[in-house]
Amino acid sequence: MTTLLSVENLSKVYTLGGGLFKKSRDLVALNDISLTVEAGETLAIVGESGCGKTTLGRCIIKAQPVTEGKVFYHQEGGQKVELTALDKRAIKPWRRDIRMIFQDPMSSLNPNMRVFDIVAEPLRVHRICKGRELEERVVSTLAKVGIPADAIGRYPHAFSGGQRQRIGIARALVLDPKLVIADEAVSALDVSIQAQVLNLLDDLKEEFGLTYIFISHDLGVVNYIADRVVVMYLGHVVETSPTELLFERPRHPYTEMLLEALPIADPSRRKGRNKELKGEIPYLGNRPQGCPFHTRCKYAEDKCRAEKPVLRPINGTAQMAACHFAEKLNLQGAYEAPQKVFA
Repeated sequence: MTTLLSVENLSKVYTLGGGLFKKSRDLVALNDISLTVEAGETLAIVGESGCGKTTLGRCIIKAQPVTEGKVFYHQEGGQKVELTALDKRAIKPWRRDIRMIFQDPMSSLNPNMRVFDIVAEPLRVHRICKGRELEERVVSTLAKVGIPADAIGRYPHAFSGGQRQRIGIARALVLDPKLVIADEAVSALDVSIQAQVLNLLDDLKEEFGLTYIFISHDLGVVNYIADRVVVMYLGHVVETSPTELLFERPRHPYTEMLLEALPIADPSRRKGRNKELKGEIPYLGNRPQGCPFHTRCKYAEDKCRAEKPVLRPINGTAQMAACHFAEKLNLQGAYEAPQKVFA
């Protein structure tokens, strides 16, 4: 496969407070993140709230500045563009190729704009087309996501949550991007609508030749849509794996804990699972020494408390984990055999 995007040693630090009588504090949201996104794949980034997955997505499109590290966009001819080195004007053309779908469709759509203008705005900003051509392109894109032409004059409040998310998807796709970052794109929807939107995203991927970065906390959704999974904890990547292998045999204790909490409808396949997540994520301003997960890990030993593990391949497989004992631990997967959660 061909690499479309690469992230190298990316870190994001927020500095809080500071003043005449108050010392500032650093909150490390991302810590030395490195990953690649291959053209045509759906890469899922998962973890609990506060793990840094949304911050990573926003740093990739430079909606937030990075503290350290680089993000490269790989063009078809093999040339690389360092997105993190570009200023606001220079990065604008590349935002045609990299688009984002936001979590809350209501807050991400301007309530004072008609649907037509919401979807047409990127075309106008990038000066791609106007007049009749612009109208045809907007109507065509909305039709592809299931919004009829007679609805383009309405405002966002007139639509359901699922329809608003479809409008957000149309706004992302109207520029014919190469990469779409979907940030919790279905988490605000009920389960039946989630399935419809996920199927839509899957169909659009085939039709437009898209690559997805799918940010989610829901492993059931990830199991349905993702080809490969990056698991994040406390701003670190702790495991990367093809989806099927991750669900069959995780390599990091945190992934095992996430899978234990995954609801499974079939009682015969639950294997005593469906447990609550153990403990809480430590405060970002007071990170534990050694392995970031050792305060919640039932397998932790003295080495875990003293030494931070590195992300490395495990036993020559396609899986990587940042755990001192990943080769030795026999961690439990979600089911006896991987299955799709949504039909």
